Amino acid sequence: MNLAASVDPGLADLSNKLIYSAMAVYVIAMFAHIFEWTFGSKGAVAVRSTEQAGVAAAVAAAERQGKAKKVTVTVASAGGGTTTLTRTALADAGATVVTSGRGEQDEDGPGAAGGNEKGDLAGRIAISLAALGVLLHAGGVITRGLSVMRWPWGNMYEFSCAFALAMVVAYLGLLVAKKPVRWLGLPVMVAVVLTLGLAVTVLYTESEQLVPALHSYWLAIHVSTAIFCGGAFYAAFIATALYLGKDSFDRRMADGKATGPLGTSASIWRRLPAAATFDKLSYRINAIVFPLWTFTIVAGAIWAEAAWGKYWEWDPKETWSFITWVFYACYLHARATAGWKGRKAAYLALLAFACWLFNYYGVNIFVTGKHSYAGV
Repeated sequence: MNLAASVDPGLADLSNKLIYSAMAVYVIAMFAHIFEWTFGSKGAVAVRSTEQAGVAAAVAAAERQGKAKKVTVTVASAGGGTTTLTRTALADAGATVVTSGRGEQDEDGPGAAGGNEKGDLAGRIAISLAALGVLLHAGGVITRGLSVMRWPWGNMYEFSCAFALAMVVAYLGLLVAKKPVRWLGLPVMVAVVLTLGLAVTVLYTESEQLVPALHSYWLAIHVSTAIFCGGAFYAAFIATALYLGKDSFDRRMADGKATGPLGTSASIWRRLPAAATFDKLSYRINAIVFPLWTFTIVAGAIWAEAAWGKYWEWDPKETWSFITWVFYACYLHARATAGWKGRKAAYLALLAFACWLFNYYGVNIFVTGKHSYAGV
């Protein structure tokens, strides 16, 4: 069989052009999201949140010094009933400040635009550009598959292109579902640009037919599930990292410090969702995806038996897939254990994602095994 003759060079070239075009659009969308955050820092909502945070910090300091106390307030409702609320009262030098019983750090921020019209416009432009980028990107992935008449994820270049596409589609899908996740736009665009940048430079391979071991319907089942899991793990990683940053910011504000982690502007952290929101989102994503990752490993084992005659041979790819599974299992177990919630469990989630990244990039590029289909 002449492999070169089974490749359509015209479609392969079109695929490359579409991928590069999508990258250019994503870069512009990334800068639009940066403008959204920049303009949002000047919004009135951000100014009010700064004032509220100052009050919260003063109350927290007074509580540590014993100058504040909890008071109970009974409020009459319109229906004739009553509601009992807990408030923190602070009295000093003749002034009295009463704050809500729900701390400032427990409330979600106003979002990337911060209530600013220019910021909101920049965010809408970014979303429109992301949608245009998805169309070009999807065209590049589809024409790559059509150029060789197979599923377009037979090597690392194709997997990376499909993986990046899945990330943006998932982000836009959440927005279409009316989920308030526009704060995800910037990290998603950064990740997509970096992923595609590596794909077209380091990982690029010419369009060609698959090696015999990959000629199976399990390519569609096993690899497509792995692509979905990778995108979900990345979303959970963003939520976990932001949880740790927001939690650190809340601690610094409670100590009266004006900047966020790594010296970033306090306005940025106040516009993000609450630390508890990030923590809950990360846990839910990982909990939902973990069974799918388990299925990915099982499907790979079934495919291995069909291709090589054995379900499991402790190939480097198999080994690190299992190691990744173990760390995510430890994370989920830690979340179910009272003593390991919060930051300790979050560190386990970051370690699990690091294992996934090494399993993809490190093992595929630097370790030789039966799964050495990187083409680089």
